[in-house]
Formats: sequence, structure tokens, C-alpha cells
Amino acid sequence: MIFLTGANGFIGREFRRLLAERDAAVRLAVRSRSSVGASHQKEMATREEIAVVGDIGPYTDWRSALRGADVVVHLAAHVHRMGDQARATARRYWEVNVLGSERLARQAAASGVRRLVFCSSIKAREVDLPPATAQASVLSPGAEDPYALSKREAERRLFGVAAATGLEVVVVRPPLVYGPGVKANFLRLLRLVDRGVPLPLAWVHNVRSLVFSGNLVHCLWLCSQHPAAGGHLFEVGDGEDLSTPELLLRIGEALGRPVRLWPCPMPLLRGLGRLLAREAEIERLCGSLQVDDRPLRRLLGWRPPFSVAQGLAATVDWYRGCDQQTC
Repeated sequence: MIFLTGANGFIGREFRRLLAERDAAVRLAVRSRSSVGASHQKEMATREEIAVVGDIGPYTDWRSALRGADVVVHLAAHVHRMGDQARATARRYWEVNVLGSERLARQAAASGVRRLVFCSSIKAREVDLPPATAQASVLSPGAEDPYALSKREAERRLFGVAAATGLEVVVVRPPLVYGPGVKANFLRLLRLVDRGVPLPLAWVHNVRSLVFSGNLVHCLWLCSQHPAAGGHLFEVGDGEDLSTPELLLRIGEALGRPVRLWPCPMPLLRGLGRLLAREAEIERLCGSLQVDDRPLRRLLGWRPPFSVAQGLAATVDWYRGCDQQTC
């Protein structure tokens, strides 16, 4: 049986669909029964169970929920929400992403779970923490990326649990994930292209990896089952890296909309980002970030089942069908 956290999230719901296709038994960890809405309950496969675990943190008791599970796929995480206070958010990253994940791993090992697959982030690759200063770095005012720091520290602790207990840990680091149900920056790009908003990105010459949600959950499934996956850290992507202008043109093609790009010198664009306190957003649009999925392909024989074109088409189909006020 697979024990799944984050079952109601963007990736979790896609993973549940894949498990249903494979007729796999799965137990869903939820905060409360009320957190599984009526529409979600209708979607549940006959081989899904619910386990109420409450809030995730350093004191979560996972033991009864883990009983009989063979594999844990840990998708739940605290991510940034608009309006969060910086220090309170950083503390929440630490409590949920680090201490909550470590406690889950320790109790999983004690419960006889064979493997834990942890969905991290490619952002974790860009940070490294000496063990003695990890918590201070995450919680310090002005920490560059407390989310990335918390994911990196969680990885370190999970591999520490593995070394101490024999639990097989697999870490998967995805880049930007898109697909039906996507939110945040990718949804914003969809809306901008759909509305024909001119964008000052014609002179951006970057290279970025992305991963379609269907490809990511296929990778997570493979990592949960393949005998050679244990003890490894894998980066995953669609296998086709794009510049930001190329991505926008591909989105426009899928939407059937013209894309209006105009040239703006990069120093000016980054200067505007600093002026408007949107440096991180500008960097995501203009900077390069590529994954190296060669170990995943070589060790597990993984190949993405969906192309970028298929992934964008599925995302656009969802976007056209959703309520534009709420999606």
C-alpha cells in the first residue's frame, strides 16, 4: 500500500489519478475529514482510504496512519502564500517541511515502511547548509529563500534517517510544474497571453527546464516501485528546455492567441524588477535553470510519457474549462 501526503494538492490529485489507473491501494493523509470536499470524495477510487493526521509538524503522530503501508510518497509541504509575514512563514517552512518530514520518516521506518519518496524542489540545489546553522539560516530575517533552505535541510535529514534505520529514501527535485490545476506564475502567464498583454521579454535569451504534472507523477510512481531507486536523488524535467519567449509562443500556439513580445534591455528589465520589489519574479522569467535528468534515465530507464506540446495542450484545455474567477 502507498501512503500519500498532499493528496488534495495540485500534484497529489494528479498522482491519485495515476494510482487509480494502476489499481493501486493508497491511503490518503488528510488534515481532517472536512478537508476532503464532496467533489474530491466523488473522484476517489475504490482502493483509496483516508487517514486523518491533523496538521503536519514536529509532533504529528503518523503511526496508526502508516500501519500496513509499504511506501510513503511525501508531497505535502508549506509553500508561500500572499500576505504571509516573512518570519512566521520561515518558521512554518521549518516546522512543516523539515521537522514534519523528519518525523514522518522516523515513524515510517519504525512502522516497517520500506521506502519514502520525497518531492523536493530544484531550488534546493542552489543552497547548501552546514548542519549547525541550518535552522538559523532558514529563520534569519532576509533569508534569501527560506523555502529552498527548508527543502534542502529536509533532504539532508531524510537521508540521515535512512542511514540510521535502513529506510530507503528517494528524493525527486522538480523544476516549475505545470498542468491542469496549475496556479501562481504559470497561471499568470496563461492569462497574460490569453488577454494579449504586450510583454517586454523579446530579448530574453535564457534556458529553463519545466515538468508537466503528468510526467512528474509518472516519475514519482517509478521512484516508488523501481528496485534501483532507493538512496538516490533525481532531478526530473520534460526533456525539452525552453527560453521564456519560446514558452510564451508555445502557450500562445496552444491557446490559439498571438503573443505580443517587445524588446527591453535586460539591465532595464532587472532594474524595473528592483524598483517594483519584484526581483525574484523577473529572475524567474529571465534567468536560466536546467535540470540534469540523466541519472533518472540511466538508472531507472525513465522517459517522460508526455511531450511539452501534449502537456501544454492539457493545461490549456483545463484553463479554458475552469472558472476564470477561481481557477
